[in-house]
Amino acid sequence: MPRAFDPGYTAEPFLTLVRNYPEADVYPRSQFRVEWGPIFHRGRLNGSARVLIIGQDPAQHETIVRRILVGEAGRRIQGFLAKLGITSSYVLINAYLYSVYGSVKAATRRSLPLVGYRNQWIDAVMDVSEVEAVVTLGTAAAEAWQFWKATPAGQASGVPFALLTHPTQPESSSKNDRTKKALATKKMLANWNAALMAISPAITHPDTSVPLALYGESWSDGDRLPVPVADFPAGLPAWMQEDDGWAQRKGADDLAKRRNITITVPRGAIP
Repeated sequence: MPRAFDPGYTAEPFLTLVRNYPEADVYPRSQFRVEWGPIFHRGRLNGSARVLIIGQDPAQHETIVRRILVGEAGRRIQGFLAKLGITSSYVLINAYLYSVYGSVKAATRRSLPLVGYRNQWIDAVMDVSEVEAVVTLGTAAAEAWQFWKATPAGQASGVPFALLTHPTQPESSSKNDRTKKALATKKMLANWNAALMAISPAITHPDTSVPLALYGESWSDGDRLPVPVADFPAGLPAWMQEDDGWAQRKGADDLAKRRNITITVPRGAIP
């Protein structure tokens, strides 16, 4: 059976960008897991993208898959895009190429080489695609967009923009407290509804025409959607596309966890 896949970086300007990425001289090892390499994007680089999503940094499963936002956050964003009628015409990049280790210092966030390379990616996406809306996930992504907006190209762009609460913020902020998680989810979905209402009029070339259906106060069926197989590299096993738990950082201390990503094939994948 033929299987769709992402062919990767086959044309300019993206070929040059992936050949000339910054390393530890720009991303300090004390703040980033540079040893695991850069993760560049997910989605369309062929000029068909109508929505640009900017995330934060890659997690451990994304480090293995070599595409960003492929876990729970990615599935929630697929649902958000679907409410705009966007099922394939999107591209996602991160504020940071490498996984954050601890926290990022203000001087690093504002570093000209770091910001400049990221701006080249945004320039490239905006140049080759007719982007109709930009969505940022969390504060680091919003800051990345504002840095680009300060450039001549950014100042000349009038593309609508929406700042979303990060898709997994309810989990990270509630610390396993169900009541706090429910309240945080309700607040986040209200933020997402405001974003949908703000940018949906700008989406004039959706993949499919759908009436705008807003979120409720909690997740409902259809709010989370699978990441399409066409977004993954060729040959990726199906179980890597379906869940997050197969990749975990394990070790006796922080250094051991940093050096290790344990991959476990989930039950049911082996008959």
